[in-house]
Amino acid sequence: MNLAIESVIAAAGGLVFVVFVLAVASFASRFLHVCRPNEVLVFSGRRRRTANGHDVGFRIVSSGRAFRLPILERVDRMDVTLISVPMSISGAYSEGGIPLAVTAIANVKVSSEPDVVGNAVERFLGKSAHEIARVSKETLEGHLRGVLATMTPEEVNEDRLKFAERLSDEAGPDLAKLGLQLDTLKIQNVSDDRSYLDSLGRSRIAEILRSAVVAESDAVRMAEKVEAEAEARAQVAKTQASANVQRRENEARRTIADLTREALSEEERTAQVGRAVRAEAEQELHRRRAEVERMRLAADVTIPAEIERRVQSLLAEGDAAAIVAKGEAVAEALTQVHDAWSECGPRAMDMIVVQHVDEVFSRATAAATSIHARQASLVDAGDGASIARYAAAYPATVDMLLARVSDTLGVDFRSALRAEQLDAE
Repeated sequence: MNLAIESVIAAAGGLVFVVFVLAVASFASRFLHVCRPNEVLVFSGRRRRTANGHDVGFRIVSSGRAFRLPILERVDRMDVTLISVPMSISGAYSEGGIPLAVTAIANVKVSSEPDVVGNAVERFLGKSAHEIARVSKETLEGHLRGVLATMTPEEVNEDRLKFAERLSDEAGPDLAKLGLQLDTLKIQNVSDDRSYLDSLGRSRIAEILRSAVVAESDAVRMAEKVEAEAEARAQVAKTQASANVQRRENEARRTIADLTREALSEEERTAQVGRAVRAEAEQELHRRRAEVERMRLAADVTIPAEIERRVQSLLAEGDAAAIVAKGEAVAEALTQVHDAWSECGPRAMDMIVVQHVDEVFSRATAAATSIHARQASLVDAGDGASIARYAAAYPATVDMLLARVSDTLGVDFRSALRAEQLDAE
């Protein structure tokens, strides 16, 4: 039972929540108003004070969203999209009393500016776009006539941008009072019934043609003059160029000649320097060769000769020293021999001979043996004496040699030997 009651209570609570949500959504859909970009929302029913201190019975929302108080307020939407206003006036007098016909088109809209939109709400709330276009057209046409009266037909026709700017400046304040805004204004056509503009056009065309003829004539004359001047300048320039070319050629030839002369001089100087350097080099080479030859000769001949001379000198000095020593020894020996001879008296020579008798006989025998005979032919008489005589030839030779020595020295070997033998006995 309790579960059933709780279920009923939960269902009732959910139903109440759903009803509440639906009520809130319905309230929001009825009383929450969203403003589109091309409109403004007018909340009327309550009085409020504007920024300039005026009391009004409405408030304006130009973007976003806002709530409407139930019963106390109502909401109206005012379109602020662009409205095209075509204009066509005729018989509008310009400066100088020339009537003109002007066709133009203006683009106006309800202003969304906070200071201006209130004027549009007071004047056009609930009005159609056609009604707004009508009022705008009447206002603009009035100002169009006023602006035409201050401009000449030539200015209106030739400077249409200035015409449109002046019209915008004149009509802007009045349109702002109506809560409207002029976006663009274009002058499409300007004409007149008196053919004034056509006359201006014809005179202008004639003037232009005349100016064109004059300009063409002036241009032809100027072209001829310029051509003549150009030809004269060209001729002068050609003459100057020829003179410059000739001068440059002369300078070039002179420069080439100078350079050639300098080159030849430099070449000659270089050749002379080269010859001098070559001669010096050859002299130096000869000197070096002579030095090398001298050194080679010294190495091959002079130095060995000097060495040989020095060696011979040293050897000679040694031999001289030996000879001197030997001479001194011989002199000493001779002195002693002289002393001995002095002591021995007349038999001194014999004693010397006896002392050296072996050497004397050896020398005599050697001299005899030095006689060689390849072949000896003996003729014997049959008594065998030839062989004996041949055998006695050797002792006879020795005896003859001793006799010659005795004659030479003045010493009698036989007497000396006999005296020595007697002394010994």
